[in-house]
Amino acid sequence: MIMKLRNIIYSVVAVSTLALTSCSDSYLDEKMYSNYGTDVADVEAKVIGLHYKYAALWGMSSRQGFTGIWQDGTDVGAPGDTEGVEVPFFQYGSLNSENGGVSFLWENLYSIINSANIIINTENVDPAGKAEAEFFRAYAYNLLVTLWGPVPLITESKAEPRTDFTRNAVAEVDGVITSDLNDAIANLPEVGKTKTQNRINKDCARILAGEAFLRMGKAAEAEAAVSPVISSGNYKLISERYGKYLSEAGDYYSDMFRWHNQRRSEGNTEGIWVFQMEYNRDVTGGTIDNPQQRRNWVAAFHKIDGMQNADSIGGRGNGRLRLSNYVKYGIYEKGDIRNSNHNIRRILYYNKPNWSGTVWVKDGFKVDEGTAGATQVSVKTGDKAYWTVKDTLNVMYPHTTKWGGYDPTDDFGYALVKDWPLMRLADAYLLRAEARIQQGNTAGAAEDINVLRDRAFKAYRAESGNAEAGKVTAAQMNMDFLLDERIRELVGEENRRYTLCRTGKLAERVKMIMDKWAEGTESKMITGFDASKHTLLPIPLSEIQLNKDADLQQNPGY
Repeated sequence: MIMKLRNIIYSVVAVSTLALTSCSDSYLDEKMYSNYGTDVADVEAKVIGLHYKYAALWGMSSRQGFTGIWQDGTDVGAPGDTEGVEVPFFQYGSLNSENGGVSFLWENLYSIINSANIIINTENVDPAGKAEAEFFRAYAYNLLVTLWGPVPLITESKAEPRTDFTRNAVAEVDGVITSDLNDAIANLPEVGKTKTQNRINKDCARILAGEAFLRMGKAAEAEAAVSPVISSGNYKLISERYGKYLSEAGDYYSDMFRWHNQRRSEGNTEGIWVFQMEYNRDVTGGTIDNPQQRRNWVAAFHKIDGMQNADSIGGRGNGRLRLSNYVKYGIYEKGDIRNSNHNIRRILYYNKPNWSGTVWVKDGFKVDEGTAGATQVSVKTGDKAYWTVKDTLNVMYPHTTKWGGYDPTDDFGYALVKDWPLMRLADAYLLRAEARIQQGNTAGAAEDINVLRDRAFKAYRAESGNAEAGKVTAAQMNMDFLLDERIRELVGEENRRYTLCRTGKLAERVKMIMDKWAEGTESKMITGFDASKHTLLPIPLSEIQLNKDADLQQNPGY
């Protein structure tokens, strides 16, 4: 299907280009067919193309460190074995207007906008199709103004190049975002009634509206947007084991992120938007450009004697993206299932079949042979693997398992093999808690957070007999607690840079991480951060240079 979809998209482009010429187009009369319509110009095919563009944006793999751009240099992510593209996002002094990651994001967001404009401005377009396009346009513009501030506002499709763009005020762009999302909420189908289960439903628009309104300082509107998601009864937090892996080790939280367990049709009652990205042999759609989340979020344990390339979470890992020390050691309470070894893997086991060997151990850590006071220990397949004495950066370290997926045909573990969790019920509770904090309703915020913690501490409460374990109070509710809770619930899922920019907390959180940096990791430290500059990204230099008929002003400091 993915090749079929590419042909649709490319053909749309070709037809549009040729339509600008005076040549006869009689030879184009041949009709093209797909699963989505009988005509390549069909709006339905163009809407599917928007999903493709979204996937191509976040599935970029030509630079393996791209995934880390939105996590490194924040309170969540730290670089491991760097590829290069992510370096300016934690060594901020090297971030400039010629950065490839910045340009890629800018260009592709405007590509989404242009494609959405084509659909939105089509006469007599189906309201649901128009609403889906409005969702993607609002998504792209919300990300643009969050990361860049004022940006060019384009609401008409471009058939010819322009060189006279100027930046529109954020309030102007927000007006379009608000209008788009209101229309999307009104006209998108309910969950379970979309044409396919990975398509946009009205609750996706409600979650996006909640994020956008919070950024705009409209907390009451944000609460009103997300509350129907919670009250609808269409979703339920996963608090019991389910699905394909009941006979295997795991827990009810980790079940949500396992391959073939992620969709509503597979038992995931929490999923709002689960983007179908599996191998094209398994689903209609298939992977886009070999996205690297699986490899980047997994330690490079294949470098350890006694470990083989793939185990239960799949893949050899390349260790480009590691959890920050703050996440690993600072924010989880005892009994939080989100920190179990099934969810943040802190314990590895030698998995190479029929293997045995010896390691030198001192104080419970693996050390070099001959280290004074060390003891030689025999180990074999199935034994707990020993950590090195230092907090390693690119070999073996705690990592989230959310992106893992074991594929027995791919022991190399190259690309992502399963779906992307993009929005789920927990997001609605977190957004509403944030909105309530902003309105001074800390009791209401605590109520929402405790719903998530009732799920997170359920097993531990039963085991320990402490019915109050993990419960929070109104007095604890502030933005720092909320941001920490978002890590606990959404680590590895959310675009953390976007969240911190949206909440105005990037500078504060960068300083916090600097104050908590582990000894011996100086080469991976955040450096060069300037709050007056780096809270916004630079406008790509190429865009400024090509815009010869107007002044497309650069952000301060760049």
